[in-house]
Amino acid sequence: MGKVVMYSSVSVDGFIADENDQPGPLFDWLTTGDVPLDDSGFVKVSQVSYDYTRPYWDQIGVTVAGRHVFDMTDGWDGKPPAGIDHVVVVTHRPQPDGWDPEAPFHFVDGIEAAMVKAQDLAGDRIVEVAAGDVGGQMLAAGLVDEVRMDVVPVVLGSGKRYFGSVDAQHLLDDPDIIQGNRVVHLRYQVRR
Repeated sequence: MGKVVMYSSVSVDGFIADENDQPGPLFDWLTTGDVPLDDSGFVKVSQVSYDYTRPYWDQIGVTVAGRHVFDMTDGWDGKPPAGIDHVVVVTHRPQPDGWDPEAPFHFVDGIEAAMVKAQDLAGDRIVEVAAGDVGGQMLAAGLVDEVRMDVVPVVLGSGKRYFGSVDAQHLLDDPDIIQGNRVVHLRYQVRR
């Protein structure tokens, strides 16, 4: 079974989007370098960020996200982002009308069912959990092994919190810290 990693870019005050679900400058670090991170030609980062991010991306087998993110991205047009094989969508609603049943998206009710499905699909690869409400619920349920944050030098002031509505203490080990261009990459192991 692969590792479960909660991940997102985040402001220094802990937000993954503003109150209007807009990321603002949180993804600017993905376009301020000169090393292509993917085949799009649009995503270019510093060499340090590439050396940190690309190996991680290559290990991801499944991403778990909430229905809100799925709806906001229009389901990534049926193609999982960043070359990921499958997306598990946590939702209480069925897949959208007219959704291609061959698209590698799986709609499940609840975080436990999502994790079972994701781990089955990922095998020994990483299960990435999007930060926010779903990620916070999975952390609170003890389903997350590692927390990764790409901390961007901006204060949003309010918005969507990285850990969602988590209201209990969770201890993390000391971070691994990588300084990129306009970003600090942090990686914490979750204490058990």
